[in-house]
Amino acid sequence: MVTDASVHKKGVFSFSDAIKSVKAKADFCNAGAIATFVGVVRCDNAKGEAVQKLELEAYEEKANEVLAEICSDLKKTPGIVDVQIHHLLGEFSVGEDLVYVVVAGSHRAEVFSVLEEAVERYKKEAPIFKKEHVVTAKGKEKAYWLTESENES
Repeated sequence: MVTDASVHKKGVFSFSDAIKSVKAKADFCNAGAIATFVGVVRCDNAKGEAVQKLELEAYEEKANEVLAEICSDLKKTPGIVDVQIHHLLGEFSVGEDLVYVVVAGSHRAEVFSVLEEAVERYKKEAPIFKKEHVVTAKGKEKAYWLTESENES
């Protein structure tokens, strides 16, 4: 079952699914704007290392709970019709999608700040873990789990 806020195994949920989910809501008729954020894998990190791939895992039950709470909180914002966060899990190559955040609201001015808050909150609050596989500037291959502060970049 797909909810408005959840983690999904890679390949099970798409950007198109996220948009369809928002538009399928009974009160979508009140929306005049949809703002989206799609997080993707970059080819390098803040240390200047070449990213080969990312692995994403989550404490799924808690992640779903936290994502749902964020969306519920933000839906209370005046003018906001819907907020959804869908984070993907698995192994990802450079350029692949990692997360979809979708905000629908009455007017465009209302959706952008809520979109930004949703992104900042899921990055800080959801127990989703990222392992980078990189090649260092010296050509050495290594892999390591990122801390919260490293995830900020």
